[in-house]
Amino acid sequence: MSVSVFGKRYANALLHIAADAQAIDQIGRDLRDFVNVWEASKELRDAFENPQVSQQARRLILRDIAASSGMHDKVRDTLSLLGDRQRLRFVNDVADAYEAMAEARSGRLRAEVTTATELPDSYFTELSRTLQQITGREVVLQRKVDPSLVGGVVARVGDQVFDGSLKNRLSELKSELLR
Repeated sequence: MSVSVFGKRYANALLHIAADAQAIDQIGRDLRDFVNVWEASKELRDAFENPQVSQQARRLILRDIAASSGMHDKVRDTLSLLGDRQRLRFVNDVADAYEAMAEARSGRLRAEVTTATELPDSYFTELSRTLQQITGREVVLQRKVDPSLVGGVVARVGDQVFDGSLKNRLSELKSELLR
């Protein structure tokens, strides 16, 4: 996951504010909830990208969203700052960086798990337990589905990649046969 410089800067500042307010998890949830709204609403994105919409109108939009969702004041203030500086388009980067920093701070480790098809929750529970034994840290799984894998699983934990996909196995077999 690549995050912009802006995303990291704002996330770092917000994490320090959240730690002081003892609301790291709540602020992370509120920020992610806003990102979901932002990505789902073309009208919202258009309002912030349209130069004819005044800064005051944008602030009112954010204030209404914050009030209706029960958003933490620090998230609302950060979003207003992003909006004022015309950087709200980086809000997903801010949320991604914030989550990664918050997880690192708490000792958790994010693992991106890609499967060829949807698998039952019991599989992910066991995988999480195994990855926790390997890493010695609490592991937060981020699930993805990629049919091009054909079968199997690819797990990315930090810089390590555990590739148990059928696509990878077939590629290895092809290389061996061509030698």
